[in-house]
Amino acid sequence: MANRPLQLTLNGQSVGPVEVPDDLPMIDYLHEYRNLTGSRLGCGQGICHACVVIVDNPDGTSEEVRTCITGAHFFEGKKVRTIEGHAHCDESGKVTELTPIQQKFVDKFAFQCSYCAPGFVNAATVLVEKLQRQPIVKSQLEAVIEDSLGHHICRCTGYVRYYSATRDVLLDLDLVKEG
Repeated sequence: MANRPLQLTLNGQSVGPVEVPDDLPMIDYLHEYRNLTGSRLGCGQGICHACVVIVDNPDGTSEEVRTCITGAHFFEGKKVRTIEGHAHCDESGKVTELTPIQQKFVDKFAFQCSYCAPGFVNAATVLVEKLQRQPIVKSQLEAVIEDSLGHHICRCTGYVRYYSATRDVLLDLDLVKEG
């Protein structure tokens, strides 16, 4: 199996170059090379979305990418955020503040078994960032939430709480306009 160097920005830190097998999935790179195990291997087929990370594009947009079906080398030179990169931490690494999405998910007890939680946090974060650039009208709110979170699978059926928490954050951050 051939190796080649991989270099990327991961949670704000430059990483690499490090020799990585050509066919290594990103989820395995995160777990085995970086000890970032928050992204979960659920289905292994790109269906459940428990494994998604956020890629920050050069144009300022962000998007979810499934790491179980995407090779690590796809991320060469990209800016990637994992679930571990969301909360604010002090110098020692201790969490000092959760993001609004994380906090609202906790407040609403959206996390049940929490296996799918990293994917939902990343999806809701991408939605918040999208709406910060282009707010929506209230009549579109439910459809936009469904479009953003609907492809994530929760085996504990925590959808109601995830959707409710996301709705509350969007309204709290004034990303939804009357009309």
